[in-house]
This record gives sequence, C-alpha cells and structure tokens, in this order.
Amino acid sequence: MTKLALTYDDIQLVPGYSEIESRKKIKLHTNVTKRYGLVQPLVASPMDTVCSGEMAVEMLKLGGLGIINRFMTIQEQCDEVQKVRSSLNWDLSEMWGIMREDWIGEVKDFPIAAAVGANGDFLERAIELIVQGSNIILIDVAHGHHKNVKYAIQKIKGLDPNVDVIAGNIATAKAAIDLQEWGADGLRVGIGGGSLCTTRVKTGFGIPNVTCLEEIIKVAKVPVMADGGIRSSGDIAKALALGSSTVMIGSLIAGTEESPGSIIEKPNGLFKRYRGAASLETKMTHGQETRNVEGESTVIPYKGGVKYIVEGLLDGVKSSLSYAGAGELKQFFPEYVRVTNAGQTEAKPHLI
Repeated sequence: MTKLALTYDDIQLVPGYSEIESRKKIKLHTNVTKRYGLVQPLVASPMDTVCSGEMAVEMLKLGGLGIINRFMTIQEQCDEVQKVRSSLNWDLSEMWGIMREDWIGEVKDFPIAAAVGANGDFLERAIELIVQGSNIILIDVAHGHHKNVKYAIQKIKGLDPNVDVIAGNIATAKAAIDLQEWGADGLRVGIGGGSLCTTRVKTGFGIPNVTCLEEIIKVAKVPVMADGGIRSSGDIAKALALGSSTVMIGSLIAGTEESPGSIIEKPNGLFKRYRGAASLETKMTHGQETRNVEGESTVIPYKGGVKYIVEGLLDGVKSSLSYAGAGELKQFFPEYVRVTNAGQTEAKPHLI
C-alpha cells in the first residue's frame, strides 16, 4: 500500500490539561546543534533576500539565530560575520545561558552561523568564516544526501573542534542516519516546501513536511531544523510539536527592514525583493550557471522591523504550548488528528 504523507494543513494539535497561569512564563529554550543553544527556536534562512549581517544581529538580540547567506564573495561574507561579532559586545550571560558546555573562563560564547556550499570554494570559505568568528557552519545545498555533503562535513569538522556543522536539506530517515554518521551536528529537514520553491513541480521529488519530520525525528540524535512550508505561528508550533528543535523561516521575515535589499517604491506602496535560492534571478544576480532553476522570485510588501514579526510569531507559539499544558519545549509533545478539507476550512476565519 502506498504510504499517505501529511503536511501542516492536514493536522491539528489536540488540546491537553493545562496549569499554565501565564503565557509570559513559558520558556522556548532549545538546541540548534549538539552544543549550541538558542533562547527561542526561530532561525533566519540563508537566502540572499533574507539574512546577512544585519538580520543575524537582530535575530540574536531576539534570542534566535540568523544564518548569513553564501551568495557573495568570501570577503564580503566574512565582513558580515564580523558585523555580527563586533555588534554583540554586551553582557549576554543571562539571556544566553544555554551555550556550549566547554566555554572558557567567564565568557559564554553565542552562536554565529554562516552558510557554505558543498563544492567549489566551500572549504576556503569555511576556513575564513571560522577565522572571523563563525562557530556554526551550515552546508546549504538542495539535496543533502549526497557524497559532496559527506566530503564537506568531514573536511569542515576537521578545521576546529569548537565549530558545529548543520547539514541538509534532507527528507528521509536514511539520509538523517547517514548525515549523522558523517558527523553532522544538526539536520536541516525539508525538500520542496519553500514558498518560492518549485522542486516538487519540476522534479516530482519531495515529501510533505509533517511526514518528512516524523520519519527523520524517529532516528535523529542531533537537533532537527524544520525548513519550508511555514506560513504562520501555528505551523511553527506543529513543527515543534513533532519534535523539531528549531524552525527555519524565510518568507515570514523577508521584506523587513533588516532583510538584505533596497526598499522599492511603487504607486501602491513600498516593497522589497524576495527570491528562492535556486531561482533564475538569484542565479543571474550571482553569476551562476542558469540551469536547474527550481525557484521563483517576486516582490513582497515592506513590513518594517523584524522584531515585531518575530515577537508576534513567538506569542503564537507560547499560546500553543499553553494549550498543551507545556511550560517549555521539552514538555511539548501533544497528539494530533488528521483533518479533512472541511476541517481545514473550519480552522480559518470563515465569516469574512
């Protein structure tokens, strides 16, 4: 029998008994890799219209993480890393109390993450990024269950024992097992679910996100990052309820003040560009070969400061935990039910 695969709209979480008196007291501390933790579970995607240094700084201030995109020269990316490192010189000891165990002296390090590919200049890029202060390297490729990723993990892991590696994207339990065996300290999970991704349309490959996460979390020994298909705080809550440690967001925070790119003024308002990492526009902008296009590009309304978007998302996630009676993420494992199309309609405002 062919297996049925589910995505976020196909399920609803089941409320449980709760003694939560205030959502403000709910903690969202989590791990993003084996050794590095976050105050809250949101990670800005390494897309060239989502995250560079400015976004990474703001995400850290908000308790999350921004992964600096790789669509620039090595020197430019290193400059963005330095922007993060030099901007965060305040006392983080109280806020960032869950960092790596082998911290030195009285100073606890906080996570600074940057992306590399799995071929070309990836190793030179990783070396320079680590020199400039990156302690998390994300291997950013469309199909992470690949020999190039195996090679990249092993080479980067040999550079510095204090650097963790997140690898992906993957969609199967077998891929998760292999990447962990190769040395990955975190898994980026999801293929073809991004808001501008056309992989499933163009190639036919991909697994709906709920089933994808369930299968991988069963075998995961390192933190799992859910990537793709996230459109609301409810989707974030569902991904976390399934066992994800963090959730990667792109379209939700694209178009903000901190996202790369200029504000575009049109007669009907202000906009910023947003494009998929494998879109034709991205490939042309960065001088890549314009083949294997698996993404779209567009403009989206300008949203203002990312702080207000993130705080709104976290309010929704904390509210979700309260419905499950969970005071922190490690207690958050509600059951879910499958819903019909009618149930999906009922779940949304249907008077307007």
